[in-house]
Amino acid sequence: SVYEVLARWDSEAGVWVAESDDVPGLVAEADSPNLLAQKLKTLIPELLELNGVLNGRRASFHVQYQHEDSSVLTY
Repeated sequence: SVYEVLARWDSEAGVWVAESDDVPGLVAEADSPNLLAQKLKTLIPELLELNGVLNGRRASFHVQYQHEDSSVLTY
């Protein structure tokens, strides 16, 4: 199985926040995509095991990073 994760940039907190409908209880944040990916490699298997989904099997995950920005232009 491939577990889908959505990571959004929280500009107020200045961190990436990851959540997933596929991995119950997953909420993680980090300063960079690389740090977030490292956290997810630990958290996802732990949460899947706690939820009785993963028992020594291999799993993979896909992270979609979403960053939106807007500004006001005066001309």
